[in-house]
Amino acid sequence: MNANTAGARFPAWHRHEKTAGETRVGGMKFGSAFFGWMTATGVFLLLSAVATALAALFGATGTFDPGQLAEQARQNLQTVSIVGAITLAVVLFIAYYCGGYVAGRMARFDGAKQGLAVWLWAVVISVLVAILAAVTGLQSTAPAGLDSLPRVPVDEGSMTAGGIILLVAVALITLAAAVVGGQAGMRYHRKVDRVEANPDVPAAE
Repeated sequence: MNANTAGARFPAWHRHEKTAGETRVGGMKFGSAFFGWMTATGVFLLLSAVATALAALFGATGTFDPGQLAEQARQNLQTVSIVGAITLAVVLFIAYYCGGYVAGRMARFDGAKQGLAVWLWAVVISVLVAILAAVTGLQSTAPAGLDSLPRVPVDEGSMTAGGIILLVAVALITLAAAVVGGQAGMRYHRKVDRVEANPDVPAAE
């Protein structure tokens, strides 16, 4: 494709309008990200229930709750089930991919930033739940799945290598999934932009 063809497919005025739109309404949209986080939490609960039911059906043992896995890793990393850890990683990735997708689709621009905002919501909620649990002295003060990231130990003396490894792994998995999902959600709007720029181009391209 030469420069003239590229200009025909994407006129200069359209490129300028798109850039101006991103400047005006781009950036993180924490409202959209909040709904993305809610989506991630709901998908996490659903998939966790399905995984637990399948595990019980096939006689497998182990937990898929991030908080319980974090506690097991804190005490002894070797006690964490490999199957449980892998299942949790897959569930978290799918859940936060969906959350990032919803945020990116709602916000239209800056999909990666919307995914990051979803992840930040999860971190903030997890920290708040951990602080509330420490203040009240309760084991857990949130409904199951609300703090889908492992609870952060407030007592620094309770941190061990196993707990840190699991916490970092979960944080990286969810962050990557949310960012990729945000980019995927934004891609729909780029297809719409291409069709508006040149109605003769099939939407599937």
